[in-house]
Amino acid sequence: MNNFTFLAEDQIFGQNQLEIFKKIGTRAALTDFAIVLGAYVSDCYLEDSNDLKDRTGYWWTKTDDGDNDARVVGWNGGSDSSIVLSRFGGARPALTFSSISSFSSNGVRGKKRELEIEYGEYPQTVEHDVIAEQLERKYRENSLELTGKSYTTDSREIDAYDKTFQKREHLEYQYNGKKYIRIIADKNCVSKKLSNNKIIKENDVIWIKVEPIKWIIDEKKDIAISKKLLFSGVQFKNKRDYKGDFSKTDMHQFMNGPFAKEIEEGLTYSQTKEEITLEEQRLIKRKQNPYQFNFNFVSEEEIIRGALVSDIPVLLHGRSSEGKSARVKQYDPDCEIIYLRNATPDSLNGKSVYVQPIYEQRKVPHIKLEIDQETQTKKEVIEYTYESVEVKPGHMLDIPPTWLQKVQKKCEEEPDKIHIVFFDEITNALPSIQGMAFNIVLDKEVNGIWKLPENARIVAAGNDLNDSLAANTMAEPLFNRFAHVYINTTVDNWLKWATTPKGQYERLKYTTPEVMLTIHPSIYAYIAYRSYTGEDVLRTPFNGEKPNADPRKWEMASKVLYQTKKPEMLRALIGEELTRDFVAFVKQKVITIEDVLNGEYSEEEIRRMNIAEKFATAVGLSSVDDQNLIVVRSFVKKLGAEPCATFESIWAHQDEERLEKLAELIMEEKQQGGMRV
Repeated sequence: MNNFTFLAEDQIFGQNQLEIFKKIGTRAALTDFAIVLGAYVSDCYLEDSNDLKDRTGYWWTKTDDGDNDARVVGWNGGSDSSIVLSRFGGARPALTFSSISSFSSNGVRGKKRELEIEYGEYPQTVEHDVIAEQLERKYRENSLELTGKSYTTDSREIDAYDKTFQKREHLEYQYNGKKYIRIIADKNCVSKKLSNNKIIKENDVIWIKVEPIKWIIDEKKDIAISKKLLFSGVQFKNKRDYKGDFSKTDMHQFMNGPFAKEIEEGLTYSQTKEEITLEEQRLIKRKQNPYQFNFNFVSEEEIIRGALVSDIPVLLHGRSSEGKSARVKQYDPDCEIIYLRNATPDSLNGKSVYVQPIYEQRKVPHIKLEIDQETQTKKEVIEYTYESVEVKPGHMLDIPPTWLQKVQKKCEEEPDKIHIVFFDEITNALPSIQGMAFNIVLDKEVNGIWKLPENARIVAAGNDLNDSLAANTMAEPLFNRFAHVYINTTVDNWLKWATTPKGQYERLKYTTPEVMLTIHPSIYAYIAYRSYTGEDVLRTPFNGEKPNADPRKWEMASKVLYQTKKPEMLRALIGEELTRDFVAFVKQKVITIEDVLNGEYSEEEIRRMNIAEKFATAVGLSSVDDQNLIVVRSFVKKLGAEPCATFESIWAHQDEERLEKLAELIMEEKQQGGMRV
C-alpha cells in the first residue's frame, strides 16, 4: 500500500516551489463529495472558469505554523493557517509518482503542458436529478446491485472539535455501468450548493458518482498530487499540539488506512502481462474465467437483442414516451404492430365462418305413369324438371388474422431476417385478450391452428400499474413467459441512439447488431451540452397545460427540423421557454463536422471562440462517426484539454468498442511523441 501524505508549505510556495505549481497555480477545486462532507466552499473559481465544478476551497499542508496548528493553502491560493481540530479543510493527498506509474492510466497533457494521470477511484461528483431519482427509486425497491465496496467517512458533526473519529460507511452501488454512493445530508453541508446547482437541505438524499481520481504530476520531483480536494470532514489532529510530525496525525492515519485501501482496491499492475509467459497468461485467464464468459456490463439494447436471437419473448416496461416502440424498430423497422388495447378476438386470433353449400340447377328425370287412351293400359313416361342440387356441402372455414398473413409473407420473403410481432399496450388489454396473447407467446401458435414462422419473434410493451390508470394486472403465467426489460431513457443512452447515421438500418440477423435512426445534429448538440452543464432538457415536467419535452417529443422535433429547418416550430412540441433556449443555443458560433472535414475554419476563428462556444462545438462534434473520428478529434484538441475530454467522454458513451478505439489512439500518440495534448 502506498504512503499518502500532504505536501510541505515550501513545496507550494517560495524558492523550493514545485514546477507543477508554477504552471497551474496553487488554487484547488473541490469535489462534490468534499462539499457534502463539510468542506469550506468559496465563491472563487479556478483560472478561466465560472463552472460550479471549479469552485475552490482551502487545503491542508503538513507544515506546522509554530503555534500548534497547521499551514494551509487558502481558497485564493495564498498561504494561511488553520486550527488542526477543525474538519472544514480539504484533503489533497500526495505520493510519489513512481510508486503508482505502473497502475496509472489515461496520461494527458493539459493546456499548460502539465501531466495528468488517473489512479484509483473515489466518490466525487453529484449525479443529475433525473438519474438520482431513478437511483433512489431502485434503492427503495431494493433492486440496486451492490459492488461489495464501501467508502469511509467521519460521522461527527463538523464542529465537534473534542470528538475523535467515528467511522461511517457508504456502500457502493452499480447502475447502468456506473458506480455510486448514497448520502443523507446532515448539518455539515446544509445550504451549500453542489455542482448541479442544487442547494443542500438537511436530510436530502444525495447520489455521488464514483470516478477515477485525477492526479497532477511534478515529473522533476517524482510527485503526484490529486487535482481536486477529494474529501473533508476529518480532523487534521484531535489534539492541538501539532509540531510538524505528520505521521502521528489523525489525518495521516485516515489517509493510509481506509482511504488508501478503498481507492487502491481492484488496481492491477500494468506490466504483469509483459512479465509472464503466454502459457501462464492462458492458465491465469482460464482459472479466472473457466466458462469463458464476458462479464462486461450489458445495455438494455443488448438484453433485447440477446433475447430475440435466443427466441425468447421480450416485454418492455416503461412510462409513456420512453421510446419503447423506437427500441423495437431498431431491430425490425417493418415490424408488425398489434395494439392489444383495441384488439378484438377476431382481429387477434382470426375467425371461423360457415361456408354455405353450393347448389347447381340440374335437369332431373322423373318416371310418371299414364293411361293409354287407346288401349286403356298403363305406361311409364319420363318427364324432366330443373332442380337445385347440392354439389359441395356446407362447412366451417378458419380464416387467419390479417397480421399473421402479413408476418408469414415477410418471413417467407426474407427467411434470413428476424421479423418481429409487436404486441403494444399489452397491460392495457382486457384480460380475455391477454389470455389469447398468452397462447401465442406460449406456443408461438395462433388459435391453436397456425404456427408462427421460425424466424418470427415476439416483443410486447406496456405501462406498469402505477404509470397508467388503464393498466391491468398481467396473469402470472403470461408475465413469466417474458424476458423483462425496464426501459430507462437517460441522456447518455439517448445520445448514443441518436448518433447513428440516418437511413443505415440493418435488419437484425442472428448475430448482427442494430443500426438506428439519427436525430438532427442540432438537437443532439443541445441536449448533450445542457447535460454537460448539469441541466437535463431531455425530459421536462408535464403540467397538462403546455407542451413538455420527452424523448418522443425530441424525435418529433428532429423530423420537423429536417423537413422545415424552422426551429421556432418546436414551440408546438416542447414549449416556448425550451424553444427559446434551443434557438439561443443554435445561434451560437460553432464549427460543425462538415466544417472540420472540409477544412472550412481558421485558427483565428478558434482563437476568438469563448469557452462556451468551444464546449458547444466539442459536444456537437461528438456525434461524429467512427470513420471520421481521428480527423475530428485532432481538431477538437485545438479547443483545449477540457473540451477534448468532454468530446471523448460523450463520443464513447461508455461503449466498450469506442473506449478501446480511444485507448488505441492515445497509445499511438504516446509512441509517436509523448502524452497527448
